[in-house]
Amino acid sequence: VQLQASGGGLGQAGGSLRLSCAASGSRFRINVISWYRQTPGKQRELVAQTHSGGTTNYDDSVKGRFTMSRDNAKNTVYLQMNSLKPEDTAVYYCHAWVQVPNSDYSAEVGLEVWGQGTQVTVSS
Repeated sequence: VQLQASGGGLGQAGGSLRLSCAASGSRFRINVISWYRQTPGKQRELVAQTHSGGTTNYDDSVKGRFTMSRDNAKNTVYLQMNSLKPEDTAVYYCHAWVQVPNSDYSAEVGLEVWGQGTQVTVSS
């Protein structure tokens, strides 16, 4: 299973950007899919997270500004980022916990997957 993140770039304070994360592979189920972000010298922090049941949680710093959505047909999640702030500048990573069949397809096993990061830079 692979996650491919895209959509980062340069934005202005008050503006918008949209990130995409496409999951690919065979025979997998996504249990939880998330967006994290990281700035130099700091730990990666959770931005938004969607569970298979549909519940989405947001970090307080982005509530009301960021919206995570999902297109199941395309196995893609999006992070719509509005009212951008300079402090949103970071490398954004897509992350998922997925279920995949084991070698003889007798059961499923859990797998943690990280996508490559995409840089978001917000100018003031």
